[in-house]
Amino acid sequence: MGCERTESGRDHHHHDGCCNKSNCICEVLRYIKRVQSTSPEVDCVECDTDCFMAPLGSLVSPARGRVNTRVFSLLTANGDYFKAVFRGGKKNPCNPTLRSTSDDAGRRPHPHPVSTSCVSVFFRVQKVFDSCCATIQVLQPLKDGCPFDIFHNGKICLEKVCEVNGFGPTNTCLTVDLNCFCGIQCIDDVFIDFCDED
Repeated sequence: MGCERTESGRDHHHHDGCCNKSNCICEVLRYIKRVQSTSPEVDCVECDTDCFMAPLGSLVSPARGRVNTRVFSLLTANGDYFKAVFRGGKKNPCNPTLRSTSDDAGRRPHPHPVSTSCVSVFFRVQKVFDSCCATIQVLQPLKDGCPFDIFHNGKICLEKVCEVNGFGPTNTCLTVDLNCFCGIQCIDDVFIDFCDED
């Protein structure tokens, strides 16, 4: 979703490029918050990552089991990912059952070090309030259950973003003005155990 036209047919923007309208992003996050709490009927839609799909779990195969979170990313006016620094989450080393190496002597496998960072572009909505503000929780990017660094040379690497296949809890939330985003992309419906942080 992006900036939409108003009934007058004109796009509304702040002078700094932020969207300024009834705010589609705000409405999407209000909807995601509702769908995380309820289970309305499933509508037939063509786009399998439409943020308005319901119930929660519509973005995943039913075989995946229970879900409690619709993961999303926010896009700025110039199309860049909104990013946030987080605390908490899984630490190195990676789970040795997922990635391990043996030394030349054939001794027991040991964890293979994995590059991680404390920056993410993935979020969960906690609440939407006032005219169009929201509290969002930062989610840690994971690959095969391991912490995964989506940066390369100090910048977000889109190829690495595409490799993310899981999300973990962090203890970081931030409050954002939804009027300053022009796009939202829903990524996946997942179950995140917020009581099981490393």
